[in-house]
Amino acid sequence: MDQAVIPFDWARMLLGDAPPSFLFEILFRTVVIYIYTFGLIRWIGGRSISQLSLVEFLLVIALGSAVGDTLFYPDVPLLHAMLVITVIVLINKGLDFLILRSDTAQKVIDGKPDWILQDGRLNTEQSSDRGMGKAEVLAMLRLEGIRNLGEVENAFLEASGSLSVFRTSKPIAGMPIVPPHEICPLPRVDPTSQDGGSGSLCCMDCALLRTGSEISCQNCGGEDWTPATIADAKSS
Repeated sequence: MDQAVIPFDWARMLLGDAPPSFLFEILFRTVVIYIYTFGLIRWIGGRSISQLSLVEFLLVIALGSAVGDTLFYPDVPLLHAMLVITVIVLINKGLDFLILRSDTAQKVIDGKPDWILQDGRLNTEQSSDRGMGKAEVLAMLRLEGIRNLGEVENAFLEASGSLSVFRTSKPIAGMPIVPPHEICPLPRVDPTSQDGGSGSLCCMDCALLRTGSEISCQNCGGEDWTPATIADAKSS
């Protein structure tokens, strides 16, 4: 049977049963787990933390765990938790200092924007580097009120995970994204039987306009084509 917890046992509350040297192991564990967790969050990118930087997001998680365990578990000594919280705050303050003093550190810690759309054409390599598929990118564009990729001059996926969209002053022919392709699939056109003018078709993978008689997309190598349209007045 477990020994009963004695209320206000100051030795248990401050140090527990561990020797004082165990504080150095806590320091080592905190640094290792922090770096490991930061690496994991940095690897998955900023898709889910659009309002927080990576450092701020990790700070919330780390402090929440450290504070929560201290509040609910009697076998977690206060000094241990206070050391963890102190180390986490000091690490974050150090990272903030590096970000302010070094552009290189800022890029490594916070990441950099990705250029995912230019002149109505998707940069599939940039979005895949962030773990995002074409459907996710198109969904984010629709949330910005975009109906056709020909409306967009440039779009950037920021390090925070938010999308910056810059509309073109004069829409060009491009891939329609409303309604979503999952609801209303785009019609496929055989480019060998297409007798329309130049630019009447766009690649279904990256939305590059067909400029001649090519069968494969010059940008991504795709062989599926769909009619390119120009956004109507409601989308401008």
